[in-house]
Amino acid sequence: MRTLTNERRQAIIDTATELFQEVGYKGASMNEVAKRVGGSKATLYNYFASKEELFEMVVRTHSTQFLNAAASEISAFTGVSIPFEEKLTRFGERMLEVLAGDNKALKIYRCVLSEAGNSNIGELFRAAGLQESMARLAELMSVAMQDGDLAPGDAMLRAVQFTSLIKAEVEVLMFMQEPPTYTMAQISAMVQKGVQIFLYGAVAQKTTTN
Repeated sequence: MRTLTNERRQAIIDTATELFQEVGYKGASMNEVAKRVGGSKATLYNYFASKEELFEMVVRTHSTQFLNAAASEISAFTGVSIPFEEKLTRFGERMLEVLAGDNKALKIYRCVLSEAGNSNIGELFRAAGLQESMARLAELMSVAMQDGDLAPGDAMLRAVQFTSLIKAEVEVLMFMQEPPTYTMAQISAMVQKGVQIFLYGAVAQKTTTN
């Protein structure tokens, strides 16, 4: 039996990524992946048992990376006294760095959105890291509620609301053939606006006079 190697595995993932970007999830086949990467389909199945499993790995590698990278920031908060607003800012910046700066991630994310209503691709997307990353963010929200930094409520809903606000200005990238690139300063500005709306709302702050 041929020895399985990390290099070969990565080559398969890279080839599948290109194929999914070109023809979408439904249009891609294990036959075509094997043809492009070279070698037999039997060898391909030694690495990935199905197209679903291969797609899940592609998504985990690219499209949920923006949340996984952001979720990794949460680990840095353990045992460290950091203001809640700064935690949200750091999470948001890591999230947008990947989402707005990685075209592969963006293209696979588009693939998920375009076919979610026609297949189980949405569930594969969740299984590939989205659910885990959102759970970690929800845990951060829950701790903030316990500490009095956030009003009581549904922690997971707060996590969803926060990520939606952070992504608000870059959602348009999903519909652009050639998305623009953003500087870190632009990303920080977008995140700051999202954090401010999440924490303080959009209602004008009225000043009182004595």
